[in-house]
Amino acid sequence: MQQDRRITFFHSPRSRSTGTAILLQELHADYRPRLLSIKQGQTRQAEYLAINPMGKVPAILHGNTLITEQGAVFIYLSDLYPEAGLTPPLGDPQRGAWLRWLVFYGSSFEPAIADRAQQHVPPQSMSPYGDFDTMLDTLVQQLEQGPYLLGERLSSADILWGTALKWTVGFGVVPELPVIQAYVERIAARPSVVKVAELEAQWLEQLGD
Repeated sequence: MQQDRRITFFHSPRSRSTGTAILLQELHADYRPRLLSIKQGQTRQAEYLAINPMGKVPAILHGNTLITEQGAVFIYLSDLYPEAGLTPPLGDPQRGAWLRWLVFYGSSFEPAIADRAQQHVPPQSMSPYGDFDTMLDTLVQQLEQGPYLLGERLSSADILWGTALKWTVGFGVVPELPVIQAYVERIAARPSVVKVAELEAQWLEQLGD
C-alpha cells in the first residue's frame, strides 16, 4: 500500500459514518481510525470541532487535506483507490450517474428524511428535494433497473445507499418496499459489512459505549 494514500478516519460507530467504514473495507484502504463517541459528546468537544466545526462524522484527513460531508468523502476515497473498481473514472459514460447518486443522497434524500421524521412538509418551492414522494419514486425507479444503482455494476454509491436505506427502513421513515428490501439485503450480505459489524463491536467497547 502506498504510504501517501494513508488517511485518518474520524468515526463514531453505529452512526452515519458506518457507511464510510464499510467503504474503507471495500477499498482495502490504508487508514487509521480516530474513534469518537456521540453518546459521550466527543463530536461536540473543541478538539474535534477544530477539525469539523459542524461536529459531524465522517471526516477524513489525507495528508493536509481535510474532507467532510459524506458524499465528498465517498467521492474522494473512491478516486483515491481506483484499483478497487468502485468508481467510474473520468471519461467513463457512467461517471455522471455515479456522481448523481452520491450527491442526490445528501442534497435530496437526507433533507427529505429529516422533514418526514419531524412531520414537516415544506412548501415545494422552498424544498431542495421537491416533495418526499417524488424523491422516493425517483430512487425506486433507479433501483428497479438494478441490481445496483449503475445497473450490473457495483459502485461506492451502493455502499452509501445500502447502509443508509437499512437504517431509514429500520426506523420506519422509508417504506419497506420489496425492491428496497432486496437491495438492502444485497448490500448487507457483502463481506465488508460483516467485517465492519465486528470492528464496530470492538470500537464501542474501546469507547466504553
